[in-house]
Amino acid sequence: MMSYHLQSLARCVLLVLLVSHCQEARQGQDLKCGACRAMVDEMEWAISQVDPKKMIQTGSFRINPDGSQSIREVPFARSEGNLLELMDEVCERLKDYGERVDPTTSRKTYERVTSRNGKSMDLSEAKLDSRVTSSLKYACETIVEQHEDEVIEFFAHETDNVKDKLCSKRTDLCDHALQIPHDEL
Repeated sequence: MMSYHLQSLARCVLLVLLVSHCQEARQGQDLKCGACRAMVDEMEWAISQVDPKKMIQTGSFRINPDGSQSIREVPFARSEGNLLELMDEVCERLKDYGERVDPTTSRKTYERVTSRNGKSMDLSEAKLDSRVTSSLKYACETIVEQHEDEVIEFFAHETDNVKDKLCSKRTDLCDHALQIPHDEL
């Protein structure tokens, strides 16, 4: 009879550990997804701040055998050089983000808590602390490092729904089933 109780206790402990592990994995997924989505928001905002008329020449400045050059003009905002520069700075801006926990699903989301234009923001449900911002910044730096080529590719060519295309479909950082509203800039 004693071994039956020990087996039941062992099963309960195993179940608790399994549930705890699943919650930690989901929280890690929430953090990675939140960092990716915040990084996309910050990149889109930074790109929008560049004069759309500003152009840059790209391509080869060598003269081809036929006497032509392979030079083309592209918008500076979406040029590889500008995107690389923006990527170097983007994760620093995540210090302006806080964490919200959905009361029904316990899923964590991350959103800007410091206004860019001076307007007041609703911070009533946002958790603001250095642990959250440092975790978010680290997750962002990891994403930028591991997915640099994809980030540049998407921002150089895509303009529609980059969050879902990059964070969910391309990099799998966000759960495809997770319904997160599409925010506006």
